[in-house]
Amino acid sequence: MGRLFGTDGIRGIANGDLSVELVDRVARAAVRVLAAGGRGRFAVGRDPRISGDLLEAALAAGICSAGADALRLGVIPTPAVAYLASRLGVQAGIVISASHNPVEDNGVKFFAATGFKLPDAAEDQIEGLLDRASALPRPTGSGVGRILDVPDAAEQYLSHLVGLARGRLEGWRIVVDCANGASSWVAPALWERLGAAVVPVNAAPDGLNINVASGSTHPDVIQAAVVAHQADVGFAHDGDGDRVIAADRRGEIVDGDTIIGITALHRLALGALPERVVVATVLSNMGLEQALRLAGIRLERVRVGDKYVIERMLEIGARIGGEQSGHVVFLDRATTGDGLVTAIELVNVMLDSGKPLDELRSQFRYYPQVALNVRVVDPGRWAGDPEIQRALQQAQYRLGSRGRVLIRASGTEPLVRVMAECEDGQMAEEVARGLSDLVCRRLRAVESLEPQKAIGEDPAQPGR
Repeated sequence: MGRLFGTDGIRGIANGDLSVELVDRVARAAVRVLAAGGRGRFAVGRDPRISGDLLEAALAAGICSAGADALRLGVIPTPAVAYLASRLGVQAGIVISASHNPVEDNGVKFFAATGFKLPDAAEDQIEGLLDRASALPRPTGSGVGRILDVPDAAEQYLSHLVGLARGRLEGWRIVVDCANGASSWVAPALWERLGAAVVPVNAAPDGLNINVASGSTHPDVIQAAVVAHQADVGFAHDGDGDRVIAADRRGEIVDGDTIIGITALHRLALGALPERVVVATVLSNMGLEQALRLAGIRLERVRVGDKYVIERMLEIGARIGGEQSGHVVFLDRATTGDGLVTAIELVNVMLDSGKPLDELRSQFRYYPQVALNVRVVDPGRWAGDPEIQRALQQAQYRLGSRGRVLIRASGTEPLVRVMAECEDGQMAEEVARGLSDLVCRRLRAVESLEPQKAIGEDPAQPGR
């Protein structure tokens, strides 16, 4: 059995492999590790998917049975839990969510008392106790923990967000696609408090409709809505609110790469980009790297996962980093990726510059990028397959300095992801298809090839 904690906590089918028994054991082990045997306090938030009630109850029960208190934050975005973890005097913030995954999935992830994600070493300690969690001490009487509600949790987070804006937005119209997820109340409320006219889309969660044909993984929805409502800008979040994909007034997508680029160039002009460096992942487009290089900004790449982006940012003193998918981190504003903080930062650039988003995005030209998914039983096997390795080397040789190719196992789903990027879109397509077909044959894919439209694909730049 591999490591239980993935790149974004523990994921699984709710009430299946992610059972109430497992969640109870994780909670008890976490108290043991993070509260150091004392009476700790743990903040618990969740997204609105139907299994959230079930798993929240199991998590709270496990916390209390280990002698700590569970502070229920309710349905709230993931970054709100990180923010509140650093302000409520708790040992950790715990989120019950599977982010952009379908409704049958759910997950558990931890934030330390600092608001940063729990280090791998702490996760390993928790995981190491799971097999003997039932043998951990069980206090009785006054030693049992309590479940306490924090009724103003969302309001505390909202007030924090409002304070980050550098101006009022009277006269603006903003469309917000909340993916029927955790940001369904707070996202529209934010822009309303700043004075904008708000058009909420997919902001009526019923426990089953989270991420269904909506949000940051379906940017066509926000594209169409911005044009239909003649809005100044639109923002599409994922189910737990830590991502955002924007659309300009013309309905063109502004993905995580472009948001990083726009905000980095603006901060550079203000003298507010220490070390003249940003951090992105191996998936970020070569076009972003070239545009930043021309401005004298270095882009450092890390493996996929916002936790790795943040680790590198802390190491080198970077303030901006993120992923093409819309996980963007501003370390002087937040301790994790926050879709609403990112949206505010983008609007702040529009306010400061007096320029619409379509003009700001026009500074960037991207290479065509083709991404494909192959669903397999054991994604990690690709790295040890000699035939796949030879084909990967041959593909990179073919692309040369005009492009690059990447194969990786997903950290959250049983997928092998293949990406090819090149000045020549047709060549990128051929390379990606060829490698994906080989992965299918060699790893005996359990489903046929899944094409994945690259996040931020630009209709004006075919093949991106």
